[in-house]
Amino acid sequence: MTKKLRFLLLVFSSFIYGQQVTLSNTAEISILTVGPGTSLNDAFGHSAFRIKDPNNRLDVVYGYGEYDFDAPNFYLKFARGKLNYLLSKDNFSRFYQVYVYFNRTVKEQVLNLSQSEKQNLYNYLINNYKPENRGYLYEFFFDNCATRIKDVTKIATKNAIEFNLPKNYTTKTFRSLIYDNVNKNTWGSLGIDMALGAVIDRKATPEEQMFLPENIYNFFEAATKKDGTPLVKKSNIIFTKRPTKIANNFFSSPLFILGLIALAIVFITYKDFKNKKQTQWLDITLFSFTGIIGILILLLWFATDHTGTHQNYNLLWAFALNILMIGQLVNKKPKSWFIKYLKFLIIMLCLLTLHWVIGVQVFAIGLIPLLIALFIRYIYLVKYYTTPNSKQPI
Repeated sequence: MTKKLRFLLLVFSSFIYGQQVTLSNTAEISILTVGPGTSLNDAFGHSAFRIKDPNNRLDVVYGYGEYDFDAPNFYLKFARGKLNYLLSKDNFSRFYQVYVYFNRTVKEQVLNLSQSEKQNLYNYLINNYKPENRGYLYEFFFDNCATRIKDVTKIATKNAIEFNLPKNYTTKTFRSLIYDNVNKNTWGSLGIDMALGAVIDRKATPEEQMFLPENIYNFFEAATKKDGTPLVKKSNIIFTKRPTKIANNFFSSPLFILGLIALAIVFITYKDFKNKKQTQWLDITLFSFTGIIGILILLLWFATDHTGTHQNYNLLWAFALNILMIGQLVNKKPKSWFIKYLKFLIIMLCLLTLHWVIGVQVFAIGLIPLLIALFIRYIYLVKYYTTPNSKQPI
């Protein structure tokens, strides 16, 4: 590419991003709320601004939910909580067609804004869409596509908004709010419950509940301006999701699959008990699995910027030190302290149960069979290593 062509492209892009359209008095600014999709990454819906001005032939949608797969070290940044999300811009017609194709409900709330407030909000989005401003450090609970809608609206109106409690509002924890959108007995829910710690088991304030697009819709519907007028002038459903059959196959769910694995562990343990043996490969597998999971949980807690992964008491069953104990499992006779270590693991499982019962942290229901099986296996290993005349491991 020649220097002259590069210069022309730079001038052209600066002109495009620098345009400041003055909205006419027919302009409307709306909040678009998109219903959940079928996969985990779109299970919570989406929020966006719609700027519609027939006099200026303008009908565009701005949303804060885009990310760049071509970003350097994309997956590493995503895992560490350092991935920038982007403000996107699209024609409304294309936006609409995409969500009709994916069969997701689209609702619209036209905001009751003064002409200056509309212009402020539109100017803010134009400036925010500049290449140097588009990116922001995404945070699932406190800075996402929904919370940005609230924040930008407050800025444009100079905080002249009162967010009242919607009808049927109930106080909930962050985890409960997630459960409203994700079935507890799914692999996605299992992953969330294993990755996120006790910090999300506290009650969310009314404003914190607005990290979900559906709650943005509900709170905006009940909101008023400082003069008492409703923030939303009118609401309508642009597209209603077509009825579909929901395929919830219990036989592929975590509770069933992990239940089968747990039954296998208990059965092998029973056979070992009858024959006074140790199935060594099973214990090596269990200690490797729980140890690796424990290391991953520690990394999410201490090596990332994700706030929701802190204070994760899944470490009480996925104990990272287990990975270092494999040497004891392969010894003909393990050290005496290893028996104490096994008793310690049993106590940790009891503590996990206590944490669950008193509400310190809620754990994945799919783990219940596995936790019971681990408890039984650890008790058997203590008995095996402390009983004379036990046979050699197999």
